[in-house]
Amino acid sequence: MEYFTTTSKPSRRAVDCVIVGVYNRGKLGAGAIDIDKASKGEIRRLIKSGDVSSQAGRCAMLTGLPGVKSSRVAVVGLGKSGAFDAKQFRRAVATATQAISRTKAKQVLNSLTLEPVSGASPYYLARHSVEATGEVLYRFTKMKSGRKKAASPLNKIGLSILKKGDAARSMLGATHGDGIVAGASLARDLGNLPANVCTPAYLARTAKNLAMGNGKLSTRVLNETEMKRLGMGSLLSVTAGTREPAKLIVMQYKGAGSDKPVVLVGKGVTFDAGGISLKPGLGMDEMKFDMCGAASVIGTMAAVARMKLPINLNVVVPAVENLPSGTATKPGDIVKSMSGQTIEVLNTDAEGRLILCDALTYSRRFKPAAIIDVATLTGACVIALGAHRTAVMSNDDALRSELLTAGDNAEDRAWPMPLGDDYAEQLKSNFADMANIGGPGAGAVTAACFLGKFTDGMKWAHMDIAGTAWKSGAKKGASGRPVPLLTEMLLARSGALP
Repeated sequence: MEYFTTTSKPSRRAVDCVIVGVYNRGKLGAGAIDIDKASKGEIRRLIKSGDVSSQAGRCAMLTGLPGVKSSRVAVVGLGKSGAFDAKQFRRAVATATQAISRTKAKQVLNSLTLEPVSGASPYYLARHSVEATGEVLYRFTKMKSGRKKAASPLNKIGLSILKKGDAARSMLGATHGDGIVAGASLARDLGNLPANVCTPAYLARTAKNLAMGNGKLSTRVLNETEMKRLGMGSLLSVTAGTREPAKLIVMQYKGAGSDKPVVLVGKGVTFDAGGISLKPGLGMDEMKFDMCGAASVIGTMAAVARMKLPINLNVVVPAVENLPSGTATKPGDIVKSMSGQTIEVLNTDAEGRLILCDALTYSRRFKPAAIIDVATLTGACVIALGAHRTAVMSNDDALRSELLTAGDNAEDRAWPMPLGDDYAEQLKSNFADMANIGGPGAGAVTAACFLGKFTDGMKWAHMDIAGTAWKSGAKKGASGRPVPLLTEMLLARSGALP
């Protein structure tokens, strides 16, 4: 996708489509005022006749307007002018893009970037525009046979700006947005692939391919023999029931000399049947999404490498399948983690924490500035927060705040949840150092407390994305979250934000 900025009036640009907006009570947005004036009141007439709506989520595609050089004008409803924030801005861009994607338009000018969006600079307006457009244009057709629906021909997006001094920041926002779209799209592709294709070995190949030709990025993959030698008995207990070998994927991006790296650890259970603690059959197909934590950290690495950020970033992905068989780990078994701590496995379907704890211990060798694990860890988190916000638990107040702020800025929002010894008490075992579950109460929190037992001395945060990593129903598919949040945090840490 190509991007450009312009201070020209929307009516003067000879593009295939111009996006303008109208607010409630017939109030015209900045671009719509220009188009209405050039067409001698056509927008206002269509509002009065009911052919153009100001309702958020509605879009009218107009053609052949007199005095307007663009062959099409997409008029999108913006709702209340006083409530037009970044979330509503992204929704408006997405609505217009959806309508444009049904046409043959190749070049589009988005004049919604002229609107006063509370708290959003030209940089973020451009970035939100690119990200919202990319999310709408994303298609997953890799597994379909026969004639596939043609992708939108849209290949050039213009961003209206108020003054030439905004051009550099807008273009930077577009560039960063493009990198985030690429990373999120990779994460969505990995999540959407079926488990018979996206195996631990497939994830490892994807990570290796990302490093090819990039002198700052390297990938190493540890096999089960190497993991056994390291003492990763907890991780290997999860993969005991499948013939598909586990992989520990280690990616290292060096963009900032000798600085301590940020380490992202992503849960990579490429299919989770629950093991001996077998899941119900209904909806089990969605357990291919149980590697979305891995997909999101690999996608974040792809975005960082694409943008060439001046930061050191490591990604560690423990990748396994969790299946039942005669060799599978049984409830009541006790395993020894890489840290030396023993774990009573009371539920083999609480497997994510068993692979993450060894990956967290392994990551100590990098002496991280901060370590963040990302996992579709608990159904309890879905009950607590639904599909709207990612849960964040941390042993460091500043790191927690950093992630929450990044989520707000990126419109990929998160919410803080507690940790504490009172919750960790639920993990006591009569036979081992700890159990892998803590009973029915506060399941998302006790899961985080379990991981916290392996992070002493490190600035650590846990992100439970069980509710946000994918959508069910008619729009079933991976969301690509929290790639925008994580990338925003890394942009801020690297000093790359304007």
